[in-house]
Amino acid sequence: MMRKNIVIFSIAITALVFAGMITLKKQGNSMKTVEGETVVEHKTANDAKLQKLTKEEFKEKVFDFENNKEWKFEGDIPCLIDFYADWCGPCKMVHPILVELSKEYEGKINIYQIDTDVEQELAAAFGIRSIPSLLFCPAEGEPQMAQGALPKASIKKGIDDLLLKESK
Repeated sequence: MMRKNIVIFSIAITALVFAGMITLKKQGNSMKTVEGETVVEHKTANDAKLQKLTKEEFKEKVFDFENNKEWKFEGDIPCLIDFYADWCGPCKMVHPILVELSKEYEGKINIYQIDTDVEQELAAAFGIRSIPSLLFCPAEGEPQMAQGALPKASIKKGIDDLLLKESK
């Protein structure tokens, strides 16, 4: 009986969506439900935004790869760069972790994102062949790349070992 009610409810909701009586619209990282004139926002854990970098911003804040042959970090504090794409499932899994870490490490590191579909030249310059790829850029020393949807503990270890080792 309960299963039958769930099926009927699902069919009714689907019919309402197709009839246009309920519309779901994606608004950034939150969803809005529009019913007539009433708008109800459903907040998500991803409301905080990570700064997305363009090629020009990358050259100013991280590394001017067009004018420098040797690595020279341009930032004030270490950074972690997430090379991602909007359509990538594993990238979507890493995103909330990076949002949490940006709050945890606020003022100690910057966490940036680079959309590989938009910034193809930048992705090519760093040999990005799979996403997500995380580039750990210490204030001093060479950057290091990690690939795949790493768990929070692994990303934290990378931040602590590669980016904040001087401050310990």
